[in-house]
Amino acid sequence: MTVEIFFTAISKFVNQVVNQHTLDLSLTGTSYLWMFLIYGSIAFLMPVAQSLLDRYPLVTRLIGYTILIFTVEYFTGLFLDLVTGSCPWAYNSQWDVHGYIRLDYAPFWLVFSYMIERLYELLARLALYV
Repeated sequence: MTVEIFFTAISKFVNQVVNQHTLDLSLTGTSYLWMFLIYGSIAFLMPVAQSLLDRYPLVTRLIGYTILIFTVEYFTGLFLDLVTGSCPWAYNSQWDVHGYIRLDYAPFWLVFSYMIERLYELLARLALYV
């Protein structure tokens, strides 16, 4: 969630500078309480994904993780839309898919996947995660 808050703050700042030519240094980032559950699912999904993908090269693993992230994001967005009447993130761009995922975020999810994989490897070496 911290990464998301940083990302939204920086995205808003860059968007303001580029499109509105303003310099708002408040750097306000946002997230949603739903994200505790959604990001928390990484603890259950990552070990399964790692065991399925660990024999593949890094690039293939990162693409696999990104597809998994897009799948979870899409279906949780759809679920929240059906249950609450709206999807909290409701993307609106030329790259969105039904407002639930943004394909142009793939590079960010690739980097995030790499960071998570390294974190899990570190925890395994420290015997904090099995």
